Amino acid sequence: MICCPRQTICLPRATTGIDCVENMEVAIIGGGAAGLMAAYAAAKNGNRVTVYEKNGKCGKKIYITGKGRCNFTNAVSPEEFLEHVVNNRKFLMRAIYAFTPESCIRFFEDGGVPVKVERGNRAFPASDKASDITRCLEKYCKEEHVGICLDEEVLDFCILNGTVSDIITTKGRKSVDRIIVSTGGITYPSTGSTGDGYKFALKAGHSIVAPVPALCGLNLAGSFFKKLQGLTLKNVALGATYDGKTIYSQMGELLFTHFGVSGPLVLSLSSVINRLDLKRLKVRLDLKPALDEQTLDRRLLRDFEENANKSIFNCLRNLLPLSLIDVVLGRAGLPADKKVNIITRSERLALLTTIKNFDMIVVSLRGAEEAIITSGGVNVKEINPATMESKLVKGLYFCGEVLDVDAFTGGFNLQIAFSTGYAAGKSIKD
Repeated sequence: MICCPRQTICLPRATTGIDCVENMEVAIIGGGAAGLMAAYAAAKNGNRVTVYEKNGKCGKKIYITGKGRCNFTNAVSPEEFLEHVVNNRKFLMRAIYAFTPESCIRFFEDGGVPVKVERGNRAFPASDKASDITRCLEKYCKEEHVGICLDEEVLDFCILNGTVSDIITTKGRKSVDRIIVSTGGITYPSTGSTGDGYKFALKAGHSIVAPVPALCGLNLAGSFFKKLQGLTLKNVALGATYDGKTIYSQMGELLFTHFGVSGPLVLSLSSVINRLDLKRLKVRLDLKPALDEQTLDRRLLRDFEENANKSIFNCLRNLLPLSLIDVVLGRAGLPADKKVNIITRSERLALLTTIKNFDMIVVSLRGAEEAIITSGGVNVKEINPATMESKLVKGLYFCGEVLDVDAFTGGFNLQIAFSTGYAAGKSIKD
């Protein structure tokens, strides 16, 4: 159980009731993508808004997204966007339709950030500078007179009669009418994402879906991958079954590392399997997905005929990357120096099977410090999907990565932050 950092005594406030407050005082806890968007939307409604950011600047995680280029959304329709959401797609529907990827692109372009769309519909600032996205959000907030308190951490808050009250920060006590929690998850803790939002949610009586890394590399059993470290395979197919049922099958790019595998295909797979019992999981790599087994067999026969007096290792040079040949031959039980003209049919079929079904045993996911996003968080069954307001405590909202909503790579997760932040801020009216 996560405990509050200090015991707080909540005192009644001199007010005629929160529903009658004009120009409400709104506290945003966390100045990341979701928090800054929520701040802008809430201030646009005429509220007095203050962002409390424990770091020395806002948007620290924005600065490192897309390797510093910031893939901030994916230029697809809301319907197609939702197909890329891994957990709680239905919960996200209203927020995505209210602030779509198209709306997001227009928002930044209107704010002075030219946008370009690249392969896979990934949208970036034309400058390739993530700082442009953060500066644009800060500019919008400044125009709406949002206060931004840097180096000020929110430690606690009060709940009186089922409604939020004061917040307690490292610099004192502040009276508020609404609180939006946008503190992120547990990934990239150096950016300030250290699970603070779960503490606030638990205090309010919310349940937390156990946070786990998502969009991360996979640790594999054995040591074969060390021989392949640094090898990138393109146009391969990665598949996974769970208790015999196919749960993932995609073509794309994969990278072998010192710990196992990474790359786009693996990152997506990690988000599908991060809540499963990995002992019941089987993962296979098809090294030649463009060739079915019959076509591949004909290719092998042709290569064998043309290289009858060569070793099998040299014969495979035009079919597989050099560093991969030894590993594949070892899996197939074939000595690298065996001459092609004495390879039997059963040996050829064993080679074919290995190429089409290269098994890998996943033992664990890489840690949160390496994962791109967090999967898990505040249980969305306890959150209003239209407003992001808690169903348990009036005036308390959650948005962004702190919620149990996540998606694949390609700008989808930042769009989720913007859409849920916009929904939370826009719903706060006099």
